[in-house]
Amino acid sequence: MLAFTIRRLLVSIPILILSTFLVFLLVAWGADPLGDFKAKNPPPAPAEIAAREKALGLNHGLLVQYWNWIKNLVIHGNFGPSVQGSAFDINAELSRRVWVTFRLVICAIIIALILAVIVGVITAMKQYSITDYVATLIGFFFLSLPVFWFAILLKIWATDINNSLGTSIKTLGPPGGQWGGVGSWFGFLLLPTITLALSSYATWARFQRASMLDVLNSDYMRLARAKGLSPRRVMVRHGLRTALIPMTTQVTLDVAAIMGGTVITERIFQWQGLGTMFINGIQTQDTNTVLAWLLISATLVIVFNLIADLLYAVLDPRIRLS
Repeated sequence: MLAFTIRRLLVSIPILILSTFLVFLLVAWGADPLGDFKAKNPPPAPAEIAAREKALGLNHGLLVQYWNWIKNLVIHGNFGPSVQGSAFDINAELSRRVWVTFRLVICAIIIALILAVIVGVITAMKQYSITDYVATLIGFFFLSLPVFWFAILLKIWATDINNSLGTSIKTLGPPGGQWGGVGSWFGFLLLPTITLALSSYATWARFQRASMLDVLNSDYMRLARAKGLSPRRVMVRHGLRTALIPMTTQVTLDVAAIMGGTVITERIFQWQGLGTMFINGIQTQDTNTVLAWLLISATLVIVFNLIADLLYAVLDPRIRLS
């Protein structure tokens, strides 16, 4: 297992480098970091533009720019200068914001996964019952809701509840990304986590239901029942473990979508996380900030793929990682 993990980590390095190169080209072709500066009225002098290009390393070709960027990142762990000036340190902002976003992503995945597995198993065992129809209706309801609209609805409902009952449901993130005590931690996490979790839950519950139905109708499940094993043991030990394997793949594939969902969710609930930083980077055409967010997102996807591979062996020992 350890050798497999190390081998996968080593294989992930060139994949990550290739993804950074493609992302760098896309960002460099799509945005001019000095676009706003050049559009000033009166226009800045050519010497001033040249000085800024040199300070940001834009006076070289794209390949040289990429080489300087990746070299600076690997050797010094520095994502480079920002077009927003020296007062905006990309590394410091990342270290301050990354755990704010990761807390949201991890909590949303855990809640959505637990709900999806429970509902998927129950609806598969009670196929075409009232429980199945109600769960299906709720699932399609959440599937049809756009994330941004659902987040706005939650925010409005929470505000109305606060006004009518005098409660204190927190509808906005704390200024500066600070969390305070444990109570505040859960309070600020509540609404954005529900937003992200329910949008993922609906898809995963349908996927888990279909996977369980395939397993329930298999020969080895019928054989397990014929041996006289209890329904609970048949379901959990023989059915659920097998049905979780395709579910693991689905969750892994959706990590990138969840990271994308944080961009909208953080904006609506005014969280000072990576999503807000990413939007600000796009608005200011700050390519190094955008690259930093994309690199972290790509790293998260690779890490979750590695976790999924390890889970395959845990769920089904017949899968040999060697």
